[in-house]
Amino acid sequence: MTAETPRLELATPALRFPHVLTRGAVAKAITEVAVKPMPVRMRYPDGTVVGAGGPDSPVLEVVRPRAMFRRLEAHPKIGLGEAYMAGDWRVADGTDLARALAPFAARMGELVPKPLLSLRGLVDRAIPRAQRNTLEGSRSNISAHYDLSNDLFAAFLDPSMSYSSALFDPTRPVAEQDLHEAQVRKVEAILDAADVREGSRVLEIGTGWGELSIRAAARGATVTSVTLSAEQRDLALQRIAAAGYTDRVRVLLQDYRETTGEYDAVVSVEMIEAVGEEYWETYFRQIDALLAPGGVVAVQAILMEHHRLLATKGSFGWIQKYIFPGGLIPSLQAIRDVTRESTTLRVERVHGFGADYAETLRRWRESFNAQWPDIQRYGFDETFRRMWEFYLAYCEAGFATGYLDVAQIRFSRRDTA
Repeated sequence: MTAETPRLELATPALRFPHVLTRGAVAKAITEVAVKPMPVRMRYPDGTVVGAGGPDSPVLEVVRPRAMFRRLEAHPKIGLGEAYMAGDWRVADGTDLARALAPFAARMGELVPKPLLSLRGLVDRAIPRAQRNTLEGSRSNISAHYDLSNDLFAAFLDPSMSYSSALFDPTRPVAEQDLHEAQVRKVEAILDAADVREGSRVLEIGTGWGELSIRAAARGATVTSVTLSAEQRDLALQRIAAAGYTDRVRVLLQDYRETTGEYDAVVSVEMIEAVGEEYWETYFRQIDALLAPGGVVAVQAILMEHHRLLATKGSFGWIQKYIFPGGLIPSLQAIRDVTRESTTLRVERVHGFGADYAETLRRWRESFNAQWPDIQRYGFDETFRRMWEFYLAYCEAGFATGYLDVAQIRFSRRDTA
């Protein structure tokens, strides 16, 4: 996509104002109870401050209290993000947004008073059926995010165009490491985990912008990569051609469920989050069917604790509404269970590096904000800017506090002899 062809319908989400019976009074009371013991300060326009934070603590400025609490009351899991998008609240000058969100992420299971947890069913919204990851639904869900604009992603990603967690060298200070270097390290690590070498037949599920395919081909492998994003495929093909590997890599605009062949290695980086619980079994069964005897699977996955997955998997959140429609983060236990019950694949090794994702997201957000004047030229507006700023900071806080993790998981076949 070029500056002449912005996707304005995707760049500017509609923020409809909710109707609530109490005009936000209930949400205000619950929010103040939750914030009162936290190491933050929530400041109202009249100067009133709620929270246990000191002078150096993050400051959240409530710009339009009535509007913010009406949004929170109407959609508790969506309202905070929508209120930020709308400018109903902001962080004070000198306060980092991710740092302001971190205390909430660290206490995610404790924010709502226990007597009110029994009322969760009254406020949780079911995931819309339109976001189911059927063959057609997956194409729509993937397009809604990854086909926004290659120019947008190029503005804040490193030169490898890697849109997944980097892997920093633990023997060196992170501040001294270049993001591109860490992204290359991540790709090489997962190729190592999958035993990709000269002559390997590799299937990549989720092409991204082609970096993994290029590096697998550089090892002497032949690669089939599948994606549902037309925008990504176009740029990936250009990058693969520029690297001189068109004879070793083919990129198909195809669902993983439509893929055929036999492969020595199956690799997938942060694609399982787009599969949906309903199709986890299908996903791993398909990988199992495509894997050659003696083959290896390596998956990089964002993870959450299993009890949190069970508590949240059926409800509709802000990320699903505005960023990743149809998305659901699995737990390691869920992955172990589905592979054990439905496939011959077994988890052999897990390497977690959630803190690296927090640093990756921090750098993406820093670049996004620095490059905003250029990004804006592609047709994206202020609501979009606040939406993406909140998305990147919200995720960073989740990884920084351990609410989320990311891991490279190696699977091998169970001995069926």
